[in-house]
Order: sequence, then structure tokens, then C-alpha cells
Amino acid sequence: MARKSFPILKQLIQQSTNRCFTSNASPRAVTLIPGDGVGTLVTDSVEQVMQAMKAPVYFERYEVRGDMKCIPEEVIDSIKKNKVCLKGGLRTPVGGGVSSLNVQMRKELDLYASIVHCFTLPGLPTRHEDVDIVVIRENTEGEYAGLEHEVVPGVVESLKVITKYCSERIAKFAFEYANVNKRKKVTAVHKANIMKLADGLFLESCREVAVKYPEIQYEEIIVDNCCMQLVSKPEQFDVMVTPNLYGNLIANTAAGIAGGTGIMPGGNVGADQAVFEQGASAGNVGNEKILKLKKANPVALLMSSAMMLRHLEFPSFADRLETAVRRVIAEGKFKTKDVGGDSTTQEVVDAIIAALD
Repeated sequence: MARKSFPILKQLIQQSTNRCFTSNASPRAVTLIPGDGVGTLVTDSVEQVMQAMKAPVYFERYEVRGDMKCIPEEVIDSIKKNKVCLKGGLRTPVGGGVSSLNVQMRKELDLYASIVHCFTLPGLPTRHEDVDIVVIRENTEGEYAGLEHEVVPGVVESLKVITKYCSERIAKFAFEYANVNKRKKVTAVHKANIMKLADGLFLESCREVAVKYPEIQYEEIIVDNCCMQLVSKPEQFDVMVTPNLYGNLIANTAAGIAGGTGIMPGGNVGADQAVFEQGASAGNVGNEKILKLKKANPVALLMSSAMMLRHLEFPSFADRLETAVRRVIAEGKFKTKDVGGDSTTQEVVDAIIAALD
């Protein structure tokens, strides 16, 4: 049975490959957006580690702030040219009618799939062991379409948009991801018992795609039950495919279970471009105390950078980076406050550089 090709999945595959790339490989340009607040700390950490590894990448740096009205055109042009971007967190103003630049970027570049990998690591005590969940979230529609207006004073209407095209596209991506990465199960998260048309269309699309992948187990779960099951028995989940809003909530919940948002890598990908960033919500981006003390956790963005290196087809560099990060976490000597330590960002980075093979 013919299946749509997703070349980007073969590049994002989490497993190591036998190919070896040396520092003699042709260097690739990567658009770098340091972001707001602690974003500058963690992106600087990535630059230091890349330099220490002599990774074949170089960064084109652009200053973007979350309170801007739009992403500067030259930044979008850079990402389209380089095909790859590494991004720190951007503040999203609450209320006031200011649009999220994160959402703008995803729409402008059609980064329709968010991938957040939530997994436990030796050395980080958690309530649950052996958590290994990949949350694949539709990134361009749903409640995040931003279609809101005031009908009359005191009454606001917000439209949730779900389309067959986008639902099928994210379902195919999730199943192909599971297939390429040798995952066994895909779980569709929904609220079709209440939103029978919108979530019903999403669920119908997932079912139609699931039939084409008989080797992969397919399940469905209502989002509220999903949250309860996540915190009680997370080991039952493998790959999860979700509409936009639910995916944001599920990814952050799964990240918290597996060790915290400061650890989990992620990426937003489309047919032509990919933007790598901290997988779960960068809630500490505006924490002035963390910024002043220089104690932001760089691990999430470093692990996202390993995903980026694999996407760029430099798997040996990705393996070196991931191995060093895991080694430092397992030793437990250098940890930032969010994971039970008191180290500075630089102390963690120095330890990771020292642990590079």
C-alpha cells in the first residue's frame, strides 16, 4: 500500500545510525533566535557546546522579542533559506490583543507538526520510571487559529477551526513517525463526545489513517481521562497525536511527569523547514531571578540541538551531545534548581563539555 513520504522523519529518527560524520563535513547555516529572558543563556550554552564539539554548523543570529508585532521579514527569509532554526523562548503577552510570535512563525512557515519527546533519565528522581512518550501535536489550527471577536460588549466569540486536510496530515505524520522509529502504538487524544463535529472530524481522520498501518496499535482517549491516565499510568502511552490545544497541555503534563520542562527536547516541523526549541512550555523565560542568578537549565535546548544535528544528518555529533548530557545528569553533581540542584547554567555547560567523548 502506497504511503506518503516524510523525509524529515528519517532525519529526526531518535535511534543512532552507523553513519559517521567528522568535523570535515560541509558546515550548515542555522538561523538562531536567542529569544527573551533566559533564552539568551541557554542559546549561548548551545553555541559553546557546538564550538567545543567542532560541530559543522554556524549560526546566523537574529534578535527577536516576544513583544514585537510580527516576526521580522529577514528572520523568516533566513529560516526559509537555511531550512533550520534554533530558538530560545519568546514571551507571549497575556491579553491586550498582541499576537503570539510563536504561533505566527508556525503559520508563516507551515510548521504543522510539533514533536515533544518526554522521557525519564537516570539520575533524575521522578514519581514514575521508564516514561518514554512522544507527543505529536497539530500546530496550525484549532483554538490557536486566533479567530476571536467581540459580538457585543461583554460577549466574545472564539472560533475553533478543525479541517480534514490538517487532521489527516498530522495523523499521517504521527503514524509515519511511529513506523520509522519502531514505535508500537499511537493514541489519538480528543473530546469528540462533546465537540462532535470538530473533534469528531479529527478522530475520523485518525481512524482512516490508522487502517493503513495495521502493524501499529491504535487507541483513542478522551482528553480529560488522558490527563488522569498520564499522571497515574504514563507507561501505557507511546506516541500520542493531538489537536493543537490538547497537545500543548498533554506535552507539558508529560514533561512534568518525566522530569520537568527544563529537560525535554522538541521541534516544530513542516514540509520544508524545522524550528527546534525547548519541547515543553518555556514558562521560566520571563523569570528575572533565574536570569539574574544565571541558573537556567540548558539541558532541554541542548537535547533539542541534538535533534537538530540528527535532522542535519550529523548523527555522530548528535550522539556525542546526548551521551554527554546523559552522563552529567546521571552523575548528579551539576544540576540546576528546577531538577533539585543549585548549579549555574555555565557550571552545567562546563560539565557537559568535559564529558564529551
